[in-house]
Amino acid sequence: MHTSGTKRPAATSFAALALLIAAACGCQAGGGETPSPDSSATSAGHADVLAVKIDNVAPARPPTGLEKADLVYVEQVEAGLSRILAVYSSDVPPVIGPVRSARETDLELLRQFDGPTLAYSGAQSALLPSIEAAPLDALPPSKAPNAYFRDPDRPAPHNLYLRPGNIPHASTQVNAAEDIGLRFAAAPGGGTPVNERTVSYPSARFTFTWSPEQKKWLVTMDGEPSRTASGDRLAAATVLLQDVTLGPSRFRDRWGNTSPFTETVGSGSALALRDGKAYDVTWERDTAASSTEFTSEDGRPMTFARGQVWIVLVPE
Repeated sequence: MHTSGTKRPAATSFAALALLIAAACGCQAGGGETPSPDSSATSAGHADVLAVKIDNVAPARPPTGLEKADLVYVEQVEAGLSRILAVYSSDVPPVIGPVRSARETDLELLRQFDGPTLAYSGAQSALLPSIEAAPLDALPPSKAPNAYFRDPDRPAPHNLYLRPGNIPHASTQVNAAEDIGLRFAAAPGGGTPVNERTVSYPSARFTFTWSPEQKKWLVTMDGEPSRTASGDRLAAATVLLQDVTLGPSRFRDRWGNTSPFTETVGSGSALALRDGKAYDVTWERDTAASSTEFTSEDGRPMTFARGQVWIVLVPE
């Protein structure tokens, strides 16, 4: 855990509804969303950035397509569990998932991008107006039923997947991390050699272990090496452990757990892991419409190793 700086007051969040399974053109919709029989598989106004909310409990693993994401955000949700917000632009795989419900935290994170598409399975009804009003292209199964399908070999609700090509959404060759101002360049001076770092939520644990051979941080979740559906080990070129404030909200899930809201507007400390070293940095984001700036101890923007970036939101 790292000590954070001054943060803004917590905002409200929401709890996820259970997924509803309804057949439509051989595929099913997710939580709280009922597909219309004449819904089009193509949603208008797609941006270059595609964000997908990915399930991350044990029955949902291994994920599909996560290794192709430019950015991987990890956030704490109800009952101390974790969910992933994967952001794609440079390389969009044919299948991504399993897809789960959105959170209010996602809306604030995605304000950093210019009109992104958000693929998600549903949301609490009280949050739906906020999703519709957000500056993004909301894409639940009800708006694009032909872009989603369920895998009959996996248990519901951990079996809903997205086919980005049916939105349609294609690769742009432009890294989404660069779109929000992250800089890929040589490492800054200094840093402390480190082989491993662990982040714990009440009901989830992430360990990042440096591999000199792969020159990446190998990901372990809940004590198990993390792999993709193709069998490859999940690995990040850079890992950013960002200290944040996690506040309760008036929303609860169906089991009575309070839905948290993670504050990503404000300022605080962070730890950047790259090239086998740890760097103390600070983060600052003045408004929801601005990008997060990460600054190294020398006062210059923190630089990132070329490749996938994981940003783990670490509650104080």
